[in-house]
Amino acid sequence: MGARSRRAKSPTTQNGSSPERSHSRAANGSGSCANKNKMNKNVELLRRNISTDSSSSGAVTANLMSRDKFSLDDPVPTPRSPGTNNHGFFDLPKQDQKNFGLLVLLYFLQGVPMGLATGSVPFLLKNHMSYGEIGIFSLASYPYSLKLLWSPIVDALWSPKVGRRKSWILPIQLLSGVGMLWLGSTVEGMMEATGKTGGTTIWGFTGWWFFLVLMCATQDIAVDGWALTLLSPSNISYASTAQTVGLTAGQFLSYTVFLAFYSKDFANRWFRSSPLNHGLMSLGGYLTFWGWAYIVVTIGLGLIKKEEKTKNEDGIWDVYKIMWGVLKLKNIQTIIIVHLIAKIGFQANDGVTNLKLLDKGFGTENLALTVLIDFPFEIGLGYYAGKWSQQFTPMRLWCWGFMGRLLAAVLAQITVAIFPAGGVTSWYLLVVIAEHIFSTFTNTVMFVAVSAFHARIADPVIGGTYMTLLATVCNLGGTFPRFFVLRLVDYFTSATCTPPATPPKTSPSFTQPFSCANQHEKELCIAGGGTCDMTRDGYYIVNIICVALGVATFALFIRPKVLQLQSLPLRAWRLAASPSSSLKY
Repeated sequence: MGARSRRAKSPTTQNGSSPERSHSRAANGSGSCANKNKMNKNVELLRRNISTDSSSSGAVTANLMSRDKFSLDDPVPTPRSPGTNNHGFFDLPKQDQKNFGLLVLLYFLQGVPMGLATGSVPFLLKNHMSYGEIGIFSLASYPYSLKLLWSPIVDALWSPKVGRRKSWILPIQLLSGVGMLWLGSTVEGMMEATGKTGGTTIWGFTGWWFFLVLMCATQDIAVDGWALTLLSPSNISYASTAQTVGLTAGQFLSYTVFLAFYSKDFANRWFRSSPLNHGLMSLGGYLTFWGWAYIVVTIGLGLIKKEEKTKNEDGIWDVYKIMWGVLKLKNIQTIIIVHLIAKIGFQANDGVTNLKLLDKGFGTENLALTVLIDFPFEIGLGYYAGKWSQQFTPMRLWCWGFMGRLLAAVLAQITVAIFPAGGVTSWYLLVVIAEHIFSTFTNTVMFVAVSAFHARIADPVIGGTYMTLLATVCNLGGTFPRFFVLRLVDYFTSATCTPPATPPKTSPSFTQPFSCANQHEKELCIAGGGTCDMTRDGYYIVNIICVALGVATFALFIRPKVLQLQSLPLRAWRLAASPSSSLKY
């Protein structure tokens, strides 16, 4: 969740703070002040976990003052956080059940365009664009990896009349809905014309999806903050459940389900007696439907759901100062370097393998079936990964997952290389499914392990900022190399178009061989009756380079460093060496 820092200026409770700020401060551990000395004093209180505005704090204070030997010099015991309930969802209060459903809906709406931008659309673009152009499109997913940069702004600027969270959620969802309606009416033509003479450039096409992902990332910041107060403190654990259920369902619908129903082969095989040349669903129709759904939900949210009224507060720059303080820690700088280079070894597998299978004729319906079968395995195996993270030290488990993921990249290349000349067979489909499950499982092991490590080292005083910073860098390590990897595939690919023996009477026509390494040239070759023969596949070269870099960096730097970082005491990850120290900026 986004980092938050607050100054208690709007007394709405007996102690002088709103319930939301009390809980937000306990959850994220960040405070603010008018000047540096006051800020250090407040942080010092928070470092000892003393909540100056919570009811539990009052009970602890009264208990201490009633003692005969009470002294301000005595160490202050740590007050307990609100206890969590272990009962099921249907035992929750009705209001919590309703708010849980609202959170699931809001997270689900975020997952719909995210599933398209990061899942389905790149596969659909393979029929129209080269790998390098798809690499440019991958930049559309960057806002979700960089939302930490503007999360303090979203948390601090809002209208008291509309509501702290609704001030952002309502306009963001309306803009997203309008954007999807416009894109739905033009996306099919844009994909056909992108990169062609007189058509939209790939940068223009990517810009619209960048806008949608930016809206989703900003909405996510606001919804994360609202989740802290929509549910009662004892049931706050259901907030992460709502996020997991909502986002996963939205992405699953827009990735696996949409790809299946978009495929004409899938529709003809399972739903039609007479084959047709299109699927059951189009990308434009899907975007239009969800554009209207966004608008309807937004109107309903604005009219029906009321938000607690509070007043504006300061605190934007305090969070940025805290982030800067964390970034100056040498151990944080080391883990950032690890995160930025750790995923290079599997980038070709993650970003190109499925595209290469489609290029060879695997078919979107088979790919959708593969992901559909993989989904329950991912959930089940993720449970065991969570258990192993409790039994073994997190980063040692992460290293095992790292080695497994490198192996998965090698197995993926072998899987692509043995593609049957006669097309997809039952045994080959099983091979692809098995390889996909293994690759996803190793990815899940690494994710669970590194999340456990982040939770262990994060300073509880500034937990929200700390965790979001680490998660942002970890996500960025998986997104920024993909652009370069996809571009390199085109660079290393060599293919020649052989002209037909008898040139066609219609254009395009040609009599001399030319390169058909990228998608546009390949389409020209086929349209002119020529044959495009690939002499060197850049995917194999780039994957070997990535795996080699992964093995080298893992053996020489990553593994020794992460095991060393894991052995450090917790004080090595704190902004101050001791509770009595003040923050240095």
